[in-house]
Amino acid sequence: MSSGTDLDEHLSLLRRRWLLLVGCLVFGGTAGLALMRLTPPSYTATTQVLVMPAGPQEPGNQVTSRQREPLNLDTEAQVAQSAVVAARAARALGGEALEPAEVSVPPNSSVLWISVTTADPDAAAIRSRAYAEAYLANRRESALTAMAEQQQAVLSKLKQVNAGIDVVIKELDRLRRGTPEHAIATQRQSVLNRQAASLALKYDALRTVAVTPGSVISQAAPPDGPSSPSLRLYLGTGLMAGLLAGSAAAYARDRFDTRLRTAADVERLTGLPVLSDLSGTREHGVLHDLACAVVAACPGKRLLVKALPADLYASTLAEPLAVSAPLIVLDGSDVRDLARADAALLLVGLGRVTSIQVVAAVQQLGRHDVPIVGVVTATDAVPSFVPLLEPRAPHTSLGKLVATGELEVSVSAETTPMQALHQPRRPGTPT
Repeated sequence: MSSGTDLDEHLSLLRRRWLLLVGCLVFGGTAGLALMRLTPPSYTATTQVLVMPAGPQEPGNQVTSRQREPLNLDTEAQVAQSAVVAARAARALGGEALEPAEVSVPPNSSVLWISVTTADPDAAAIRSRAYAEAYLANRRESALTAMAEQQQAVLSKLKQVNAGIDVVIKELDRLRRGTPEHAIATQRQSVLNRQAASLALKYDALRTVAVTPGSVISQAAPPDGPSSPSLRLYLGTGLMAGLLAGSAAAYARDRFDTRLRTAADVERLTGLPVLSDLSGTREHGVLHDLACAVVAACPGKRLLVKALPADLYASTLAEPLAVSAPLIVLDGSDVRDLARADAALLLVGLGRVTSIQVVAAVQQLGRHDVPIVGVVTATDAVPSFVPLLEPRAPHTSLGKLVATGELEVSVSAETTPMQALHQPRRPGTPT
């Protein structure tokens, strides 16, 4: 089966259950709006911080298509969200508990966006600025600590080199010039002097490095409107949930509901052809076309009309079947009708029977080798092509339909007395 056919079947199912689908869709949208009304508003304030190298000790960043700056901003974003920065910001605000900050990094930039979401717009702006200042202070303190450690390490090494130079100088005083020992000591002194000079330059460079952790380029301001709840988010989520729930409910209802409400349900659930649907307004010529179709499909002269349900009654007087060939209609009131019938026509009352009942009737007729020519659907009226007669005496002659449309009396042994298919007739029906 092609995908187009599958799509048509799904759409046809949703069209049949459109009321259920629309109900779930409306309920989902209403629930989304109600949930949005019940959700307290929250406000988000953002502070933008430009991060700069804090000194020569700054670790280099791996240059990628996303991050081309010399700093690793992803690492800095994690530092800005750390518990150390949060504790410093809380101390700056008097020790009150703070909401966690959300830090994002725009691609190809050295800027951190530090956002805080609270129920009060002023509080959101204050806490966002506190996080930014705490991050910069922590970054500056960390840079100074790291630089002091480097200075201490360089100074310690310089002291070791100077001590070595003193030892070499004292050794040269004891050695005689021109000896190999004197030459080696002189060479070692030269090497130590170069090392001392290099360490002194490095120490001076560390002492003169300016620590620049960064700066705030955009202070957080109290937002004008809430960042959440969002109408589009809640309404869209509710409608989508309603659509999914409605589709699932429609499929479940269509799967387990076997009641026949329309002529299309009969063909879809039972596989039997519907010759005509007489549940609505009958157009001119419909009965004649139906009669011709029944006679053409009937392999013999005896047609058994089986009504489902059995108490389906006639709302109007029966009309004779205007066809060009005789046809004996059996209503099943005689115990021999099922055995003598050449074919059967099912009369299905829409909204009153299920596909299971129709299938059971088909199986019963199949066990007696009675083929089914088709189905005629109706609401509360027996199709008028069925010749219904008032009950007569037990030995009344049988009625047979002829081309003139009049009921012809026949004495053939194969005909049966025509009894009314369903009793009683509606009150007020003409006789």
